[in-house]
Amino acid sequence: MATRSRKKENLQTRALNSIKKVVFSSQGFPICLSLVLLAFLFVVFRMKVIEFEDKISKVNYDIEKIVRENKRLKAKKARLLSPKRLRNLARQYNLSEPKQEQVILVP
Repeated sequence: MATRSRKKENLQTRALNSIKKVVFSSQGFPICLSLVLLAFLFVVFRMKVIEFEDKISKVNYDIEKIVRENKRLKAKKARLLSPKRLRNLARQYNLSEPKQEQVILVP
């Protein structure tokens, strides 16, 4: 039983030492450094993509909100400028139709 654990420990130590040799060799270190740099850049770019997607969704929400407000204001304008309402206001304030000489056409 003790020999098995020693063999397993010895195998792990040898594997770790061979990995250290490859990583810290003149060829392995630049490769590992490049992989770490690529992983870091991937994470940074992914975070930027998520940030931009969030900004785009907020802008789309603002656009929808403004479109709804625009529709509401157009409906309000139509109600305020309706001929029936204007006639009622004219009667309320004792206004009459303008005479021909009072009408000025602006080209």
